Amino acid sequence: MNKLIITTLLLVSLVSTSVFSQAGWNWGEQIDVAKENNAIYTDMVKIEKYLDAIAPHAWLLENTPDLNESLYQNGAKIYSGLANKESDKAQKAAYQAKALEMYDLRIEYFGNEASVLNRKAFPAYKFYKGDKSKYVELLDLFEKTFALSGANFSPNNFVAYMDVVRRFKATGGELSDEKVLDIYTGLMDALDGQIAASSNPASLERVAENVDKLLTLTIDLSCDYVESLLGPKLAETGDIKVASKIFKLMLQNKCTDRPLAFEAAKIVNQNSPDFAISKFLASRASKEDDRQGAIQYYNQALTLTEEVTKKAEIYLSLAKIDYQAGLKGSARSNCRKALSADPSMSDAHVLIGNLYLSSFEECKQGEFKTVDYAIFIAAHNAFQKAGDYGNMKKSEALFPSITDIFTEEYTEGQSIKIDCWINESVILQKRAEN
Repeated sequence: MNKLIITTLLLVSLVSTSVFSQAGWNWGEQIDVAKENNAIYTDMVKIEKYLDAIAPHAWLLENTPDLNESLYQNGAKIYSGLANKESDKAQKAAYQAKALEMYDLRIEYFGNEASVLNRKAFPAYKFYKGDKSKYVELLDLFEKTFALSGANFSPNNFVAYMDVVRRFKATGGELSDEKVLDIYTGLMDALDGQIAASSNPASLERVAENVDKLLTLTIDLSCDYVESLLGPKLAETGDIKVASKIFKLMLQNKCTDRPLAFEAAKIVNQNSPDFAISKFLASRASKEDDRQGAIQYYNQALTLTEEVTKKAEIYLSLAKIDYQAGLKGSARSNCRKALSADPSMSDAHVLIGNLYLSSFEECKQGEFKTVDYAIFIAAHNAFQKAGDYGNMKKSEALFPSITDIFTEEYTEGQSIKIDCWINESVILQKRAEN
């Protein structure tokens, strides 16, 4: 064979290959027939003539099963569409089974199991949620899907999975309350991660609310029950997962005053320090008159946030602890730290005002009423900064009288130094006379 003929044949071969090959598509041996059937069935799908799409689609399934992922994506659409419109129960069930089979075949030929199962789970739930005989199958599907997907679990599937759990247990399925809690906790951990990473978390927060509601419909979540179910296990193991579960449930059920909630929170915080939990522990310690414990946890909370409003809240809480202990100078110092972090925190000014009001007896010198009563001017100034008009009026009524000022040879508008722990100067004002 001469070189010209060989070259010509090679060119023909290259042209043929470029015409019939297509990236990502495997047309098999009957290229023309495959392309024709693909064109026919996809056209039928576009206009929702799903019955007319079955025959060409079935030919492709049999002869070119690895054609392209779209073969199975469209297949699920075909059979789901037929199932939705079918009134005969047997035929409807056959279409539903065929639709779900498309996902399994897609995994068989193209892999990506986690992603495909994430897509399969919700249609399966819609098809079978009213069929008790399918609950075991559904539960296994969702359990496997979540195990493979984890943090990437589809938002549609959170509520569906929890509802499958509810339906299965309600119809006598063997599923312990502890297993239900394990499933719920795993779902909420994944959902919390998605909420934290989302730029628009509102829709996911609604999903979380629905998951919470389904949990309450699935098992008894009374505080007593949580204690009896999980308390002994926490005492035995000290497991952070159990502790986290207990604390979340008690927080949800508003029973964080229970000793078990406090113990669980301490374990969680020790393993994974958290601002909100540290603040909770500090508050509990304070209520139990554990001053040092409260200070320890509040100081820890300060290290766990960069938000100025949160820091201000903690400094104010420390100030209140000092106030209760009679440490007025330290209390004022923490109030000032709160105001430095958040100047709008009016409660800090109010507390300073109350510190001054409560210091009259210990700070008065007993020589000049004008000087002694000037402490109420300092209190008034603090209340004024807070916009607390009630306390302003109360303290103003205790200002030095004009008689005292005149008799003791002071002058309105002059600076008066208040000693004691207050150590401030105020501008002398007289009280209003009736």
